[in-house]
Amino acid sequence: MFDFIRTHQRLMQFVLLLFIFPSFVFFGLEGYTRFSEGNDAVAKVAGTSITQQEFDAAQREQMDRFRQMFGGQFDPAMLDTPEARQGVLDGLIAQRAIAAEASSKRLSVSDQALQQTILGIPGIIGADGKFDSERYKSLLAAQGMTPSMYEARLRQDLVMQQVSGSVQDTAFAPKTVANRLSDLNDQERTVQEAVFKTGDYASQVKVTDEMLKSFYEKNAKQFEIPEQVKAEYVVLNSDAVAAQITVSDADIKSYYDQNAARYSEEEQRRASHILIKADKGASAADKAAAKEKAEKLLAQVRKTPADFAKVAKENSQDPGSAERGGDLDFFGKGMMVKPFEDTVFKLKQGDISEVVESDFGYHIIQLTAVKPAVVKPLDEVKSQIAADIKKQLAAKKFTEMAEQFTNMVYEQSESLKPAADKLGLKIETAAGLTRTPNPATAPTALYNNPKFLNALFSDEAIKNKRNTEAIEVAPSTLIAGRVVEHKPVAKRPFEEVQEVVRQRVIQEEAAALAKKAGEAKLAAAKSGDNAGFGEVRTVSRTKAEGVNQAALPSIMRADATKLPAYVGVDLGAQGYGVYKITKLGQPANPDTARRNAEQQQIANALAQQEALAYLEVLKKKAKVEVLKPVAAQKAAPEAN
Repeated sequence: MFDFIRTHQRLMQFVLLLFIFPSFVFFGLEGYTRFSEGNDAVAKVAGTSITQQEFDAAQREQMDRFRQMFGGQFDPAMLDTPEARQGVLDGLIAQRAIAAEASSKRLSVSDQALQQTILGIPGIIGADGKFDSERYKSLLAAQGMTPSMYEARLRQDLVMQQVSGSVQDTAFAPKTVANRLSDLNDQERTVQEAVFKTGDYASQVKVTDEMLKSFYEKNAKQFEIPEQVKAEYVVLNSDAVAAQITVSDADIKSYYDQNAARYSEEEQRRASHILIKADKGASAADKAAAKEKAEKLLAQVRKTPADFAKVAKENSQDPGSAERGGDLDFFGKGMMVKPFEDTVFKLKQGDISEVVESDFGYHIIQLTAVKPAVVKPLDEVKSQIAADIKKQLAAKKFTEMAEQFTNMVYEQSESLKPAADKLGLKIETAAGLTRTPNPATAPTALYNNPKFLNALFSDEAIKNKRNTEAIEVAPSTLIAGRVVEHKPVAKRPFEEVQEVVRQRVIQEEAAALAKKAGEAKLAAAKSGDNAGFGEVRTVSRTKAEGVNQAALPSIMRADATKLPAYVGVDLGAQGYGVYKITKLGQPANPDTARRNAEQQQIANALAQQEALAYLEVLKKKAKVEVLKPVAAQKAAPEAN
């Protein structure tokens, strides 16, 4: 469902920045005047403001999108950075600049183009080949939108796509450059390998007690038990706030009355048509011939209306509907070209129109059904309205409670209990906490947040036994803690880790012996001793069968201007490899599809560069003015 909306909400894909931070038309509780906020501008573009509310909504939408993408692995802290907040504002500014350019150029999208885009949405055409208007509406409703809201957004995005496309679609990669890069990627090198494996030298290592104790002392940190604390903590979040809020019937009724359009379904009409094509640029003679044919077909269906579907199937030149007897299914206003729509909404059910001319030719229209406009009763949407109001009230109340929480944990720093009692929160406990987050702990564990852990391990918290400050670990989520017990760093006894130390000493010494033997072999090979190399292999940057994968980058980077060439590669714990390069070449049958894809990637990179440059021009033209720095702002509260 989410994918359906995302597919067509954000068509323009102007640059990577705009793809990550799409345009926002915030359809929330803005109609409910009791909860409205000030229009505090953070920036101006082409004389219009980007408000704080729009910026906050953009942050929330970005957060929701990442949560959809990453699920339980998503960490809100990754977006709670100055760079991320600035990126959101940059995205909004970019889109306003593009929109201003589209407006100045008087760009527009025809009703027919809008209709064709909507009909291309996956899942909208049913198994019977017809537009499924109910599914269309239900998918939009799941995103809090009506068809008119969505179509307004889509029309705007299509217009903006015309601006971006004028730059991006003209980019191309010079073929000589693309071929040169692909040749380097395809280049094959004939090599032979001699590997000196660490394991083969383990038996030569003679371990002494002095070696073990020396390794233990030099690598003491490897054998430490990290510093740990046991802590109490209190969390203030939207759930805790919402639990303290009630919404009255009067509030619900007021919101319902002020947002009636959200709970209305506009009138839908179903029609069939016969189209005789005559494009806008057709000659007068061709248009006259098409109209004459349409007039004859009109007389035929007026004589026998029951044959309309049969006549349409045999004569209509609209391939999308002819096979269905001309049926266009149900549609609302704004879905068809204007002359067609105006006619349909004047007809009575069963009526057949006169010949109607549009940019596509001549239509004969029969109105087959009417779905009157309906308004969902209050009882049907009451629970949803209550939840929506509660969310916004909770967001406002959270701000008040957050200030109290922050002040109390600081001012009464000897205990978390006063803040917990005052705000109705629960004190919880976590043990075994370390300075760095535990990767094995559930992502939802707020006490495992790096900012909170950093505060817990401060001198103020450990030595002075004071509460930490209130830490924002997620949108609308504050946590404060207090150290109950502190265990300093401890060193594991040598006897406890002696066997581990032994294995690491053997590994380290064996790797050193393997490297020494490998380097000796490399020197000998360069002097002409080619004994000991394995079978001949042909490798490339895309094909490394038969040689150690870790060595491939060094093999392909080695200077091969003079053959044979030799290269030695330290393979770390695996040992050491020596490689003899004897031949360079290109594959007999290069992968044409991959080379074409590489050329397209280069073109895309160039297009992005040109698009970014064009965007800077548009921003200057739009006289962008940043009124309030957003990088230092806290993340906007989430609408949970």
